[in-house]
Amino acid sequence: MSKYKSQFLHTLDARGYIRQVTHEDALDGYCAGRAPAAYIGFDATADSLHVGHLMGIMMLRRLQQAGGKPIILIGGGTTRVGDPTDKEKSRPILTEAEIASNIEGIRKAFEPFISFGPGPTDALMVNNADWLDDLGYIEFLRDIGKYFTINTMVKQDTVARRLANEQPYTFLEFNYVLLQSYDFLELFRRHGCALQMGGSDQWGNIVAGADLIHKADGGEAFGLTCPLITTASGGKMGKTADGAVWLNADKCSAYEYWQFWRNTEDDDVARFLRLFTDLPLAEIARLEALEGSEINDAKIALADAATTLLHGAGAAREAKEGAAAAFRGGGSLDNLPTYEIAAEGEASSTVALLRAAELVGSNGEARRKIGEGAVRVNDRVVSQDSQHAHTETLPEVGAFKVQVGKKRIALVRPA
Repeated sequence: MSKYKSQFLHTLDARGYIRQVTHEDALDGYCAGRAPAAYIGFDATADSLHVGHLMGIMMLRRLQQAGGKPIILIGGGTTRVGDPTDKEKSRPILTEAEIASNIEGIRKAFEPFISFGPGPTDALMVNNADWLDDLGYIEFLRDIGKYFTINTMVKQDTVARRLANEQPYTFLEFNYVLLQSYDFLELFRRHGCALQMGGSDQWGNIVAGADLIHKADGGEAFGLTCPLITTASGGKMGKTADGAVWLNADKCSAYEYWQFWRNTEDDDVARFLRLFTDLPLAEIARLEALEGSEINDAKIALADAATTLLHGAGAAREAKEGAAAAFRGGGSLDNLPTYEIAAEGEASSTVALLRAAELVGSNGEARRKIGEGAVRVNDRVVSQDSQHAHTETLPEVGAFKVQVGKKRIALVRPA
């Protein structure tokens, strides 16, 4: 039996999202109320979000499913400062044009997961530049700065670590906790939002914001953090050898996304099913009990469900069929990621094909992979590169099937 009365906290607890909470009983009461609002902040440092952001996105999804109102705070203002949390050095500062472009891409990443609109439980996206851009420095120090002490701020893990290592910690970065706390205060005043959520590395900033609301307005506000997700082998969630696994379709295809989840480590499958899919817990328990080679069925279920959430059921099905075509010789090769290369009659070098398919980052890497025997073109191992190495295409699709290792496959069509 759950220790929580509210559906939202009950779901988060059952699926493994909760690391820390403030004022647990009072928070449970708030979440049991009518359309409770909660927010998570996202800095606009890239033009998409990636799998590493999915914990926050899924918590907002769970909130909406439980009848709450998700608020997505985009740091159009704070991105110009840069969140120093858990960073060993300062981030580069982006221009306003770059930030605006990134915000547009970030909204697209949310749309498959959360419904936006004017209703009481529809999601709201806000930009903290709306209140930070016109904030007067003297007034901010007078009205907000008085509630913060240096004694407390230097004890935060990030600050203490940077100072202990004698690494620069700018006054600009030092102000970030004040700005994030002020965001919480503004959302409390503007939208009645009394809950901020985030990763466990944000605990100090979240608590500082709740304290500011209490000191400045006498209000009651809460914080909730989730664990920072790593893989069973200790890797960073959402990262592969090729970089981040992006959520926007123009940066990561449905096939690549499906393959990412299909390649989940055995010990992570059940946990990721609970966190990143909507499958019922009873079905997840059944999949978790599978052993031996049957674990692959659980991985396929994870890949299907996660890809369906982001790209839709049709795209997930096509991705699965593409994988079957690539690895078992069945299904349609048309579902593989497809790239174009300038036609050279009917011939192309292996290096050119690998570069066109974005399977390597340089000509040198391509030649190394060829030398290692890791490259196949049209299912044949390529042992050396030459200017005109391939003179045949796949008849059914008119393209080269290019493969590095066992799992990285694409089609390259002569333009």
